[in-house]
Order: sequence, then C-alpha cells, then structure tokens
Amino acid sequence: MSVEPIPSWPGELMDLEGRRVHVRSTPPGPSETAVYVHGLAGSATNWTDLMGELSDVVTGHAIDLPGAGHSPEPPDGDYSIGAHARTVTALIDRIAGGPVHLFGNSLGGAVSVRVAATRPDLVRSLTLISPALPDLLPRYGPARVALSAVPRLGEWAATQLSALPAERRLNATLGMCYADLGRIHPERLREAAEELRRRDGLPYAAAALVGSARGLVAEYFRRGAENLWRQAAQVTAPTLVVHGRHDRLVNPRMAARAGRTFPHVRLVLLPDAGHVAQMELPGRVAREARRLIGETAPIPIGND
Repeated sequence: MSVEPIPSWPGELMDLEGRRVHVRSTPPGPSETAVYVHGLAGSATNWTDLMGELSDVVTGHAIDLPGAGHSPEPPDGDYSIGAHARTVTALIDRIAGGPVHLFGNSLGGAVSVRVAATRPDLVRSLTLISPALPDLLPRYGPARVALSAVPRLGEWAATQLSALPAERRLNATLGMCYADLGRIHPERLREAAEELRRRDGLPYAAAALVGSARGLVAEYFRRGAENLWRQAAQVTAPTLVVHGRHDRLVNPRMAARAGRTFPHVRLVLLPDAGHVAQMELPGRVAREARRLIGETAPIPIGND
C-alpha cells in the first residue's frame, strides 16, 4: 500500500448523563448525521476509514464506549449492553436531537439494535457489521469471550495477557478479526500498537474489557421482551446487515436469521472479509451504506 491512510479524526470528551465519553467526529458539513459504535476491545478508531469514505454524505461521530478508547470508566461500573445503549442514546440526543444513521460492529451491533428498538425516533437507518446477536452455537472467539465472563477467571486472564508484548497480542487479535492481514496498512498497525500500550497503563482497562464481555454474554441468555432477537423484530428503521464469509467470531450464517427477523432488511455477504469489514474493506462497506443512506435521507444525496 503506497497511500498513507488518513489520521484518526479529532475527538473531545462529552458529559452524557453522568458518564464522560470520548467522541471522534468528522468535520461538520453534511446535514445528515451518523453515529458509529465499536465492538468489544475496540474503539472509535475502528471507524476512521469508513468515516472518511462517508464524510461527504454524513457528519460522523464515533464513540469510545465507557472504559474503552479514551473514555474513562463509568462511575457505576456498569458495562452492560443496556448501559451502553443508554450512553449512545444520550449521545444522539446531544449531537442531533433527531434521527441519525446508526452503525454498529460486533458488540456495537448489539448495542445499536437495542437503541433502534427502544428509541425508533432517533434512528433513520441502521447498519450492522457482524453484529454480536445471540447465537446458541458460538464460534471459538465467542467461546473465549464466554470464558472471560466467568468470575475471577476473566480478571486473571486479562492480567496474564497484559504481560505479553503489545505487538504479540495485537497480531493475535487482528488475525482473529481480519480475513487478510495484508490489507492492514503499517501506519494502522503502529497506531493500534501505540493505543494498546497506552491502555496497558490504565488501571481500569482490564475491568472494562471483562465487564463488557460479561454484559455481552448476559444477552445470550436473556429472555423476554428485551431479548435482542425480539428487539430486532421491532426495529422500524431500514436495516443493512453486513457479514464477512471469513468471520471467525460471528458466524455469517446468522445473516439468514437476521433476514427473517428484521422487518426492513438488506443482507450483504462479503466473500473475502472477516469480522471488521469496515476496517478491512471500508470502500465496499461504504458503497453499501451510501445506498442505504441515500434511500432513507429526507433530501437527495448523490451517489458516486
């Protein structure tokens, strides 16, 4: 790759109903607004390239969920999907006060489904990339997440992992998330390693990761009206679900269930992508998202 990637978008800390969160934003311009929600162990920088691809049609805001990225730990220590959804809802109320184009990847997909189901007035369209919705036959990656949620075992594992060199941990994570590691620009690798080393120095980093893992696992066993699949059936916003065929964390066969569940949905399977298609193939994901935005925006948006 000869072209240098764009740097991370600038960010600021916001106070949202008792929680301080860090939010990265593209320059204001387009009247339509997008909000991006990252996955487990991720951050707002997971959306840098897709935000750039779409910056001509939406003003984008990517949140660091509480305890992730540059956001401090939440005062109440609540890392549940419901707590994250309330934080995202508060962000939308703050920056837009009206419907936005909501994007979620992995855990962020689960959070976004809850937001779209409980506050349909705030979501104009919903784009889910490998959403971590309950699967009774999870893959190896989700099984590891489940083990991390076991009391004391998760904290012990996080402590053991933090002793390993950042580059080794990063390569293992990227190998799990990408279909082709050759697509990662060296500058992106440098940024990610630098961020991991920074987080190693935060006293709450392990607790935040384990807490969010436990919050996600809890959703796999939730019954009743707040079950995520039941909430998916209540989503009124037009929905795009993107899966990568080589996803090692969320089985792409879940797209079939999504197709049966979301009322207004279009499915896209990328044959050469993994778990983070917005990072691995941002141009292709942007093309699909641009189509959805154009179909749902109140004013015409040109397609390139």
